[in-house]
Amino acid sequence: MKRTTDVPSPAAPERAPSGGRASLIPSPWLSLGIFGGWLLLTRSMGAGQVLLGLLVAVAMPLLMAPLRPRPGPLRRPGTLVRLILRVGRDVVRSAIDVAAGVARSQRTPPRGRFVVVPLDLRNVHGLAALSMITAVVPGTVWCELAPDCSTLMVHVFDLDDEAAFIAHFKADYELPLKEIFG
Repeated sequence: MKRTTDVPSPAAPERAPSGGRASLIPSPWLSLGIFGGWLLLTRSMGAGQVLLGLLVAVAMPLLMAPLRPRPGPLRRPGTLVRLILRVGRDVVRSAIDVAAGVARSQRTPPRGRFVVVPLDLRNVHGLAALSMITAVVPGTVWCELAPDCSTLMVHVFDLDDEAAFIAHFKADYELPLKEIFG
């Protein structure tokens, strides 16, 4: 049973993993993926390729560990599920809208615009998730994030109302991410 004292506070310094498998293989799933990818790319199950693949699969995560960000806190899993479903819905809707916009582009050209969205989200994991959401939704492109993370420039394929887009973006994507990542 895990005691509440076993969970470090956010302000507590991180400890290096202690001995055993955790220190030898910091990311087992990543190592497994590298090993599998190595074998697929070399198309060989020879002893030399297997050993070299194991060496690379163990060495690369160890060498790259300082570059990997710490895992972010995931709060409110229900909000995360709703966000995923909302993004899925928006992907389908936007794909249909973009296809219709391309189909009618000779009669009515799309009104593409750059929109500056003010951001309240500052968590790096939340911003990373927001960038992925923006990239996945057809018709939107993440263009530039201000150095202080206060604004985001997004290009929108066809935009009627800038204020409505900003309100939708903040309510449907930024607010849930703030709840999830704090």
